[in-house]
Amino acid sequence: MSTATPIIGAPQAAERGWELAALEKLSQEAARSADTHLLKLNFPGFDGIDFYFKDESVHPSGSLKHRLARSLYLYALCNGRLHEGQAVVDASSGSTAISEAWFARLLGLHFTAVMPAVTAPRKIHAVQALGGTCDLVEDAGQVHARAAEHAARGACHLDQFGLAVRATDWRGNNNIAESIITQMMREPQPVPTWIVCGVGTGGTSTTIGRYLRYRRLATHLCVAEPTGSAYVEGWRTRRHDAVARQPTLIEGIGRPLVEPGFTFEVVDDVIEVPDHAAIAGAWLLETLLGRRYGGSSGTNLVACLQLAAGLRKSGQRGSIVSLLCDPGERYAETLFNPDWLVEHHIDIGPASQALKQSIASGTWHALAS
Repeated sequence: MSTATPIIGAPQAAERGWELAALEKLSQEAARSADTHLLKLNFPGFDGIDFYFKDESVHPSGSLKHRLARSLYLYALCNGRLHEGQAVVDASSGSTAISEAWFARLLGLHFTAVMPAVTAPRKIHAVQALGGTCDLVEDAGQVHARAAEHAARGACHLDQFGLAVRATDWRGNNNIAESIITQMMREPQPVPTWIVCGVGTGGTSTTIGRYLRYRRLATHLCVAEPTGSAYVEGWRTRRHDAVARQPTLIEGIGRPLVEPGFTFEVVDDVIEVPDHAAIAGAWLLETLLGRRYGGSSGTNLVACLQLAAGLRKSGQRGSIVSLLCDPGERYAETLFNPDWLVEHHIDIGPASQALKQSIASGTWHALAS
C-alpha cells in the first residue's frame, strides 16, 4: 500500500500559490512601513506629568486602522477564506474602510465599504480613490446586515467588528501596545501610568489591555468615549446588550451597541466626553501640534487632561500615552467647518477655554454637557 503524500491538484496548487504571494505582499508592506511617531508634550500646569501622543495618522492609509486592516487580511488568508479574484466587503464608518481599500488595491481585489450615509464626504472619496465602492446605508444600524448580504453573494466579509480581537496578535508582533511600550523605554517615566484610547471595534482597547497584563506592567487603561455611548453603559453595568443613551457626531467611536470585541475586564476606567468638548479638543490639537486630527483624537486629549488633573491633585507624577487616530483633513467639511458646527448647534468656545485653562493650571475645569 502506498504511503506517499497526495499530490495537490493543479487548481488547488494555483490557488495556494496566489495565497502565498498575497501573504508575501503583506509581509513586505509591513517591513516597508516604519513605526509611527510618539510625540511628546509638556504642559505648564502639569509639572512632573509627561504627555505622549502616538501619531497613527502617518500610516500609508492614514490611520490607526492600517494595523487592523493588515491583520484582517492576514486572518482571512490564513484561514482559507480569501481567494484570488474574490470581492471583499466590510461595514465601516470610514477609517477602517479606507485602510481595507488600500490593502485590497495592494492585493488586486475589489473592495466594497458598507457605510452610514452620514459618513464624512472625504472618507467616502478616499475609499473611491483607492478603487473601492461605497454602499451607503441610511439607517446606520443596518450596516452589518448589508455587509452580510454582500457576503451571501460570495464576497469575503473581513468583519472588523466580529474578528478584530481574534485577528490581532495581542502578545506582540509590533501591535499598537508593544509599539508604545518599546518606544517609551528610554523616556524619563518609561512605564505609562495611563494609556488612553477610544473604542470602535474594541480591538485596540482589548489588545492594549491584554498586552499590559501579559507584560505584567502597572499601567492602567482608560477608554475615552462620547457621552452616553454603548461602551460607557456596557462597561459600567457589565452588560453586553447595553445601548447608547444618545447618538454622537464623533465618527469611529461611540457605537450605538456594544460590539463583541470589547472586553470589559481589561479596562480600568471610562471617561465620557461631550461632542462639543471632543471637537474643541481636535481644534486644540492643531494649535499644539501644528496638524489637524479627527474627533476621536480630540476625545483622547480631553480624557488625558482629566486623568492628569487627578494625578496632580493627589500629588503623583507619571506619564500618559494616547493615540492620534486619523488626520483632520478627513473632517474638513464637518468638524472643522464653522457652518457645519452652527448647523449642528455646536459651540466649542467654552470647552476650548476650559481645556486651555486646564493646561495652564493643572486643574480640571468641568465641561458643560
